[in-house]
Amino acid sequence: MYLHIGRDMIVPQEEIVAIIDIDLSRKSDLTREFLQVAEVEGALQAVAKDEEPKSCIITTSKVYLSSISSATLLKRAESGKLNLF
Repeated sequence: MYLHIGRDMIVPQEEIVAIIDIDLSRKSDLTREFLQVAEVEGALQAVAKDEEPKSCIITTSKVYLSSISSATLLKRAESGKLNLF
């Protein structure tokens, strides 16, 4: 199954390691450092180009910043459907 994480981006659900609320991640020094390292290494991709990111999706190969809330992404993942819109 795949998970639609914003715009025209989908990721295989089996590659998802974590989905984090971006506001909570900003409060953690460790998470901020993780995101900085991912950016330096070229593994950080902003799916929400013109919008404020609401969630961080960590996969086995990349880290995505999405304008879709972590709660909505969790609902989509639990539904087991390919959400294209």
